[in-house]
Amino acid sequence: MKKIKSFTLVALFLMVFFATLSCSKKTSGSVQPVTPVTPVTPVKTDVSMWLTTPDRQSLLQKQNIGLLFSAATNSNTTINVDTTTQYQSIDGFGFALTGGSATLINGLPAAQQDALLKELFATDSTNIGISYLRISIGASDMSAGDFTYDDVSGTDVNLQNFSISKEMTDLIPVLKKIIAINPSIKILGSPWTAPAWMKTNNSFSQGSLSTVYYDAYARYFVKYIQAMQQQGITIDAVTPQNEPLNANNNPSMVMQPVEEENFVKNNLGPQFKAAGLTTRIIIYDHNADRTDYPLTILADPAAYQYVDGSAFHLYAGNISALTPVHTAYPNKNLYFTEIYTASTGSFSGDLLWHLNNVIIGATRNWCRNVIEWNLATDPSFGPHTNGGCTTCQGALTIGSFIARNVSYYIIAHASKFVRPGAVRIASDNETILPNVAFKNTDGSKVLIVLNSGTTAQTFNIKFNLKIVTSTLAAGAVATYKW
Repeated sequence: MKKIKSFTLVALFLMVFFATLSCSKKTSGSVQPVTPVTPVTPVKTDVSMWLTTPDRQSLLQKQNIGLLFSAATNSNTTINVDTTTQYQSIDGFGFALTGGSATLINGLPAAQQDALLKELFATDSTNIGISYLRISIGASDMSAGDFTYDDVSGTDVNLQNFSISKEMTDLIPVLKKIIAINPSIKILGSPWTAPAWMKTNNSFSQGSLSTVYYDAYARYFVKYIQAMQQQGITIDAVTPQNEPLNANNNPSMVMQPVEEENFVKNNLGPQFKAAGLTTRIIIYDHNADRTDYPLTILADPAAYQYVDGSAFHLYAGNISALTPVHTAYPNKNLYFTEIYTASTGSFSGDLLWHLNNVIIGATRNWCRNVIEWNLATDPSFGPHTNGGCTTCQGALTIGSFIARNVSYYIIAHASKFVRPGAVRIASDNETILPNVAFKNTDGSKVLIVLNSGTTAQTFNIKFNLKIVTSTLAAGAVATYKW
C-alpha cells in the first residue's frame, strides 16, 4: 500500500513537471501572439454595393469600394436608370411560412428563435427585412400531416366544428412574434384543399369541390379570416386554391377555370362583401403556362369585380407570359407566389436562374411581390406529408445549427433594399446583365444586376447623366443602392 502511494506521488510530480514545461514552451514561442485586426476605413462612395458570388466567397456582403458618379465616358455596356418612367408598386419579398417551417422555428431555444426572427423580419440596416409571407389555409404538403379547419366524419354545412386550434401550437405563436417585429408585413393565405367532406372524392388529395358546398366553403374562408383577425393576424389576401390544376400532391384539390370563376363570383366575393372583409381575392396561383386560366375568369364581369389580380408560379411556362395578362387587364395586379429550390440543385445554378427569372423576371413582368417557397426545412427536407415534396430545400436548414441556403440570398438581395411602397422604375435590360430598378418612398434608388455570362463583366450604371463603373464576376449578383 505504501509503495502504491509513493508511485502515485511520483507520477503526479512528473505530470506537473511536464505540464509546466509544456506551458513554458508555448509561452516562449510555439504559440504566436494574436495579431490585432486593423479596422477597415470605409471608402467614400456615392453608390453602396452588396455582392453574392456563385462560389459563396461573398454572401450578401457589402463591398468597401468607391463608386462615385462622374461625367466620364467609356465604351462599357451602360445600364440607364430613369426615375421618370415608373411601373407597378411593390408590396414586398419573402417566403412561405409553412406549417413545417413554423414548427422548426418554434422549436428553437427562445434566444436563438428571437435572434433569427429579428434577422429575417426586422427592417433596420443589419437585417434582411422580409416583407411578405404566404401561409397555407390548413395543411400544405410541407406540413407534418393532413388537416383542415373542419375535419369531421360526416358533414358540417353550418361549420359548427370550424376551428383554427391546430395552428395555435406553432404557426400562430410564430406569426405573432413576426408581427411584433414588423407590424406592416403582408400575409397571403392559400388552401391546398377544402375539408374532405366538401369534395367529390371525400379525400384530402385530388377530387374537386362539390357544387353543393360552394357556399359553405366561402363561409369557411370568412371564418378563417375572422379567426385569424381575433389573434391579431390580418390576412391581406387569399387565393381560392393553390395550384388548382395540380392533383398530384398531398393535400390537393382540382379547380378548373370555370369552377373558380363560379366560386368567386357567386360565393366567395359576395360572402366577403357581406361580411365587410377587405381581404383581397387573388385568382389562379399556378404556373405561367396557363395564362388562359386567369384570363377566363377576368373576362367575366361578375367575377372581375371581386378580383384584385392573378398569382403565378414558375414550374412551367415562361415569366414573360405575365406581361400580356397585365396588358389585357392593366387595372388588375400580378403576383409571384411560389417557386422552390431543390435539394438536388446547386448554389450557383439556382442563384443564376432565380435572380434572372424570378427577382428580375417577375418584377419586370409587373409582379408586385416575389415569394419563394418554404422558409425552413430540417436536414432531411421535412417535415412534409406522405406524398409531399421530398426535395424542397428551405431558405434555412434548421437542425443542430442553422444554415442559410441559396433562396435566403435570392430574396435578401431584394427584401433588404426594396421596401414596400417602392415603385419599379426604368432600366435598360441587357442580355448578359439582366437587371431591375426601383425607387423607394424615401427617394433612394435600388438596382439589382446579375451577370448571366461566362466571363466577368465591367459596365456602367448611368443616372442623371452621370455614371459609375462596376465589375461583376460570372454568375454573380449585386444590389446597388444610392
